[in-house]
Amino acid sequence: MLIIDAHLDLAWNALQWNRDLLLAAHTIRTLETGLPGKARGLGTVALPDMRRGRVALSFATLLARSTGRPVPHVDFGSPAQAQGVARGQLAYYRALERMGQARVIGDLGALEAHWEAWRAWEAAGAAPESAPPLGFIISMEGADPILAPDELEEWWRAGLRLIGITHYGPGRYAGGTGTELGLSELGVALLAEMERLGVVLDLTHCSDQAFWQAIERFGGPVIASHNNCRALVPHQRQFDDDQLRAIIARDGVIGAALDAWMLKPGWVASERPNPANPPVSLEDVVDQIDHVCQLAGSSRHAAIGTDLDGGFGLEQVPADLDTIADLQRLPELLARRGYAEADIAAIMHGNWLRLLRAAWSR
Repeated sequence: MLIIDAHLDLAWNALQWNRDLLLAAHTIRTLETGLPGKARGLGTVALPDMRRGRVALSFATLLARSTGRPVPHVDFGSPAQAQGVARGQLAYYRALERMGQARVIGDLGALEAHWEAWRAWEAAGAAPESAPPLGFIISMEGADPILAPDELEEWWRAGLRLIGITHYGPGRYAGGTGTELGLSELGVALLAEMERLGVVLDLTHCSDQAFWQAIERFGGPVIASHNNCRALVPHQRQFDDDQLRAIIARDGVIGAALDAWMLKPGWVASERPNPANPPVSLEDVVDQIDHVCQLAGSSRHAAIGTDLDGGFGLEQVPADLDTIADLQRLPELLARRGYAEADIAAIMHGNWLRLLRAAWSR
């Protein structure tokens, strides 16, 4: 089954982690053998594995925050530095496009043509070596690289179509995970410009205060690209049922993330696999999806947004996932829970397609 993954930090992995994503994930692991640091030698995502897993389309991020709390490779000393990094990441996606490896998609016509090419490929036997280019929709995780709201139109022309206005910490536009800060004045202005241009708002990582302020002020399409359920795993990083219902009421979509600590209460992140942690499997991902479906009363608002290799690797994912290609196990698990084929297709790709079609038809 074709898959849409709503959150992959591909360029960040390629450039900030120096991973050649044209190689298979297993090859990258071998090349990283002996390198120090969390997730080295444990990566799960590369372009060949995405083709094997029929991940036809992904929301490919630009990730470079500037919160005043510098962290190597992710949180930079100034917004200008963050912008330089983000523009480099965008250039990487365009380089893959020039090489025929990917297609950057930014309008309805391109989306329909891309999806039809992948459907035809799947109908013809789905040989990975003959797969069409992977589809990327450019997303920004944390809006810090945008120096000012009036710059957004330039980013839109360059291909940016979705924005998560904050990430971890006190973002320039809104309070993020781990804070109780709301929207800043810049954030209010950015939301207005996003609505004018038709940029989709990703509420993932918003603090509770920023979430409710943003959803009240913003009249355009809203999503949570990679967000799990606080009712199942209590943490501020997750959304509570009222927040999930608010996204559902706006006909939004919530993508289930595969980060282990977001899937199992009491799971503690560590640099290498920790046998003391409770077991996590793809069944736990299905629990998150099912919770959203039960809240909504249908499958219309649940989807996938894995965040695989988002600063972690095999040490912090479900034990029955080796690479992103193993997302193909999810349809069978959903079927065992009683989900019909049409519902499974909606969760694996259809809901994201519906949202994009609606957003780009405005």
